[in-house]
Amino acid sequence: MSNDNSSTPEHPVNAPDGTPVPYETHVPTHRDAEPISDPGLPVHTWRPTDVDPKAEKRAERQIAAMFIAAMISAVLFVVAYFSFEVGDNWDTFAGLGASTITLGLTLGLSLLLIGTGIIHLARKLMADHEMVEMRHPAASPQEDREATVQALNDGLAEAGIGRRPLVRNTMLGAVAVLGLPAVVLLRDLAPGDALDVEKLGQTIWEPGMRLVRDVVGTPILASEIEMGDLINAAPEAMFPTEENGYPELHGAEEQAEKAKGAIIIVRMDPDDIIPLPGREKWTVDGIISYSKICTHVGCPISLYERTTHHVLCPCHQSTFDLADHAKVIFGPAARPLPQLPIAVDDEGYLVAQGDFNEPIGASFWEREKL
Repeated sequence: MSNDNSSTPEHPVNAPDGTPVPYETHVPTHRDAEPISDPGLPVHTWRPTDVDPKAEKRAERQIAAMFIAAMISAVLFVVAYFSFEVGDNWDTFAGLGASTITLGLTLGLSLLLIGTGIIHLARKLMADHEMVEMRHPAASPQEDREATVQALNDGLAEAGIGRRPLVRNTMLGAVAVLGLPAVVLLRDLAPGDALDVEKLGQTIWEPGMRLVRDVVGTPILASEIEMGDLINAAPEAMFPTEENGYPELHGAEEQAEKAKGAIIIVRMDPDDIIPLPGREKWTVDGIISYSKICTHVGCPISLYERTTHHVLCPCHQSTFDLADHAKVIFGPAARPLPQLPIAVDDEGYLVAQGDFNEPIGASFWEREKL
């Protein structure tokens, strides 16, 4: 076999009758039926791997190396997942933690190597035939369909995967090992006691805890709230300081308590409020507080219409009447927003009388009042 790129390989192509036909004389059998017998394709230039066995073997080793490196990177992802906790920090790029950096690099590198290896396999080792097929408005005859299936099978055989076990096995191994990160990440769907129904029904709110503005954490004076105002608020415990003495939370626990404790505060005419029995003293001069989490699927709500006292969930348009114990007046939500009982302390700041008396957020199994 010559190393000249203008030469052609000696591997024959089988004609429809099974007779071997050299590449240089092979013409598709449907060409005679085409309106243009010669579409003007340039002379085909064979790739180095088509005419040089050494180049072919070198490409095979390079592709296999990519797949092996992808396997190693996927295994390193699993090692990094268990080695670094979320929040661990060392001197990393842009202040990102060790867990974020290592997980992103190892998983990204594994995917990149698999994709690059497959591209090189297609460009360097798979069959390199130029084919022209005319399109027809009607379905192909059965003979053509059978010929297509046969051509597909021939193409798979020509791809050389069967006679290149190194490439085949390393590619399959890289894709198989890539499943390890996916399996490991399933662990994050339910960390620890996330399925504990009792914990789902409790929040960080406790008697005497101040209501503070979300994001900034400043306490809220009842006298500062104007008629028709809506304030997004949170528990004071989410902003621990030496003065308030609340412990500092971290990671998943912090995010869970922040999500469960989010509330909205509105002020309306006290005469407009229709309290449920036993909730007559849960408000302060027309100031009333509810969970910010929609009872449909848990989206945050805050689209407030002050004239009707209606609040709308932007996800699926569930609408609640805040004047009438936040009952559902429209949409898929199945129950009212839980109400937080509030009062004022000696300094005039809004505080909670206690926790919600029912689970907040999306409806779930066993949601009896606690």
